[in-house]
Amino acid sequence: MSDFGKVAVLMGGRSAERAVSLKSGTGVLGALKKKGVDAHAFDTKERGLDALVRDRFDRVFIALHGRYGEDGTVQGALELVGIPYTGSGVLGSALAMDKWRTKLVWQGSGIPTPHSELLTRESDRNGVTTRLGLPLMVKPANEGSSIGMTKVKSARDLPEAYALAANYDRVVIAEAFVDGVELTVGVLGDTALPLIKLETPRVFYDYAAKYSAVDTRYIIPCGLPPDAERIIQDEALRAFRILGCSGWGRVDLMLDSTGKPYFLEVNTSPGMTDHSLVPMAARHAGLSFEDLCLRILELAQVAEPGDDRVG
Repeated sequence: MSDFGKVAVLMGGRSAERAVSLKSGTGVLGALKKKGVDAHAFDTKERGLDALVRDRFDRVFIALHGRYGEDGTVQGALELVGIPYTGSGVLGSALAMDKWRTKLVWQGSGIPTPHSELLTRESDRNGVTTRLGLPLMVKPANEGSSIGMTKVKSARDLPEAYALAANYDRVVIAEAFVDGVELTVGVLGDTALPLIKLETPRVFYDYAAKYSAVDTRYIIPCGLPPDAERIIQDEALRAFRILGCSGWGRVDLMLDSTGKPYFLEVNTSPGMTDHSLVPMAARHAGLSFEDLCLRILELAQVAEPGDDRVG
């Protein structure tokens, strides 16, 4: 493990997902230490990134979620100082964080994704619901963990849903709701991990369902025939790569009643808590949490001119 040198586990930060990031980072830190890695906690809210250089860190495991950690900003800073880091580069991180621009890229590349449009305070709510149908999802374009999201069942509820999302982001989108099976695909290097089917008695798979509810069901194997699962895994890898993502991550999608997948988003720094999906899928594939963390750290790199991690 000395090959990794001194490793900083970036956690916490200043985003709305700070609490989840602290849990993820603590788990990763413990796993790496168990494997003999010289790993250290590094809360970016408490310490400036200049300390990474001053304290001679050799490699960074990014366990930050949301703004300033998953959106390309910290990745750009690490590129400038030449410290290898986990996950996607500047371009992939920034694109995947922005759900609206993710959709534009996917639409141009033939990746199926639910119809959507931008919302403003002046949007004609009846026009939006007529074009997208009901129910629909309203979400801030640049948040994760379902923060600020609402499932809208009536046109009269659209302004309130917009106001909630706008508290978190100036860019708000309305998205057609796909009634079907919710699936997630973990990505590790060039491999798509086994699919997980998600079931919750809540209105949708919201923040509580993800991090605190005891009645959320994680079904793995997901129940699809092997050939159908492989097709979705291959398409998930394509959706991931088209955004310029690399290293590791998670692709979320819905499967409609005809079996057609609709891709929702990519997470470039997914949760690593006891409720998290990538560790669950990796475990099903025979990879322990400690080995998963080690493998992600092994994939850490700094982009070179001309490679696909350069934005």
